[in-house]
Amino acid sequence: MLGPRITTVFRSRWNAIFWSLGVLLTAYCSVPSQDETDDGASLAKLAGHQEPAKAEHVNPWAKSEAEPDDAGPASGQPR
Repeated sequence: MLGPRITTVFRSRWNAIFWSLGVLLTAYCSVPSQDETDDGASLAKLAGHQEPAKAEHVNPWAKSEAEPDDAGPASGQPR
């Protein structure tokens, strides 16, 4: 296992704080900023690939208009 043992880390509050700051700093430094990420678009342009058309987002939980709103056993009304 990497790093110190958990029992030695949490033996003191200060050790636990420094350990957690190290974890947070590692996470902060490893995630790129939004400006640095371009989803490979520049590499695709260099390779000569066309950018795929982006599909419009569709809410999967939205009710379709073909279904009636108040019919069915869940509404308490008999069919």
